[in-house]
Amino acid sequence: MIRRITLLLFISLVTGTTIACNSTDNNLTNSDNEVVDMKEDVLFDAIKKNDLTAVKQLVERGVNLEIQNVKGETPLMYAVYLKYNSIAKALIEAGANVNAQDKILNSPFLYAGAEGNLEIVQLALKHGADFTVFNRYNGSALIPAAEKGHIDVVKLLVNYPGYPINHVNRLGWTALMEAIVLSDGGLLHTNIVDELIKGGVNVNIPDADGITPLQHAQKRNYQGMIKLLKAAGAK
Repeated sequence: MIRRITLLLFISLVTGTTIACNSTDNNLTNSDNEVVDMKEDVLFDAIKKNDLTAVKQLVERGVNLEIQNVKGETPLMYAVYLKYNSIAKALIEAGANVNAQDKILNSPFLYAGAEGNLEIVQLALKHGADFTVFNRYNGSALIPAAEKGHIDVVKLLVNYPGYPINHVNRLGWTALMEAIVLSDGGLLHTNIVDELIKGGVNVNIPDADGITPLQHAQKRNYQGMIKLLKAAGAK
């Protein structure tokens, strides 16, 4: 009973809400697990408010870092979606799983890569990023990073030891292919193609229809990409 009351008082202090502490209150008569569930709910609320202090206090008190909300998001996934990097960093350093996927198969690592959140990508790599976990397109973090023009993330991942730089997603495309097919052929994506080539990608992996990266670049008249691809031995 004393432990439950202490926990509820702490939750009250964190959230600024008033919680009755009498023996007839449901929160006091429920099981310990239900009280802990309340603490996890408070964690999501603290993240929503971008309250780093409250998050750290809850972590110190043993909050479950892997609980999921109705969307399947862990607290870390929720913080990454909100781009609250300070909170995400605190959760990662406390041991939160950077590979836990929500209902749409995003993970903190995958989503950070897709959104160009370099800081979180770097942290995830240091804390167990799993390169065999893929998004709903069966894609890696590198593929959408290349498509969306996040060149710093591309540079990091294409040169990271053991990273699957030639992974083919469900659409039949590699990161190199997406940098060509889903771009306008401008300077940014030309530089991304350059970084991918420097990182050692296979320039001749075709798409599901057997069309190579060079053929796609030629079809679109992307001269800068064509030059780079030919110099790298593309056919």
